[in-house]
Amino acid sequence: MQHGGRVREESTSPGVAAPIIRFDDVGLALGGQAILENVSLTVRKGEFLCVIGPSGCGKTTLLRLLAGLVEPTAGRVLYDGERAAPGRRDIALMFQDYTKALLPWRTAYGNVSLALEAMGKTKSSRHDIIMTLLDSVGLAREADRYPSQLSGGMQQRVQIARCLAQEPAALLMDEPFGALDAITRQALQDDIQEIAARSNATVLFVTHDLEEAIYLGDRVVAMRPHPGRIATEFEIGLDRPRDRLRTPEEPEFLRLRRALFDVVKEGR
Repeated sequence: MQHGGRVREESTSPGVAAPIIRFDDVGLALGGQAILENVSLTVRKGEFLCVIGPSGCGKTTLLRLLAGLVEPTAGRVLYDGERAAPGRRDIALMFQDYTKALLPWRTAYGNVSLALEAMGKTKSSRHDIIMTLLDSVGLAREADRYPSQLSGGMQQRVQIARCLAQEPAALLMDEPFGALDAITRQALQDDIQEIAARSNATVLFVTHDLEEAIYLGDRVVAMRPHPGRIATEFEIGLDRPRDRLRTPEEPEFLRLRRALFDVVKEGR
C-alpha cells in the first residue's frame, strides 16, 4: 500500500533488520531485448550483499536501476520505501574505471572536496572533513597529489573517500577492484569491509570474482543471463572480521566457492 509517495515496508521478525532495498518483480527491456526478467530481491539495512554472474546477466543494470539512472519496464525498485530516483545523496555509486571517475585537474583533496561542494558545505567546514576522509583511506600524505601521480589503488581510495564524503547510507559498487593487481585488490577488500562495518552502510557489491564475493559478503546472489535473472542466493555464515589468510581456508569458504562455481558454470 502506498501513502504519500512511500510504500509501506513489510513487517520483519524481531532482531532482523528491515529491507532498505527492494526489487519487486523487476523487468527491463531495451530496444526490444529483455535485459532483466522477474527479478525480486531485498537487501537488509547494513547488509553487505554481493552479486555475481557472467557478463551480460544484468549485474551492473541492478545498480543503475537502484541509482535511478534507468527505469524498469516492469515491476518497481524501492529504496527506503520510495521509488528509486536519481540525485539521492544517501546513495553513492562507485565505478570500476577509477581513471574516468576522478577529475585529473583536481588533487586528491580537490576530488574529495567535490562531493562536499555539491552538498553546499562551506570552504571553511570542508578541510577537516576532507583530511579525516583521506586519512581513513590512508592518503592523508597524498592530499596535494594529482590522480596522474597516484597509483591505481590510491586513485580508487580517493574515489572511496569521495563517496564517503556524501555520508551515504548505501554504497553501490560496480566491480571496483577488478582492474587492480592482486595485492592492492586484497588490501582494498579489507579496507571496504572495515569501512562498511564502521559506518553501518548498506553495500550492494557487483563482482565476477567468486572468492571476493564470499570474502566480503553477508549474502551472495548469483545471476544467470539471457535475460538476467536470479539463479540462487547463499547466506555467508563466516565469522567477522574476516581474516585474509584463515578465512579462505575454512571448510565453509571452500564449500561455498564450489557451490557458487557450479551455479555460475551451469548458467553460462
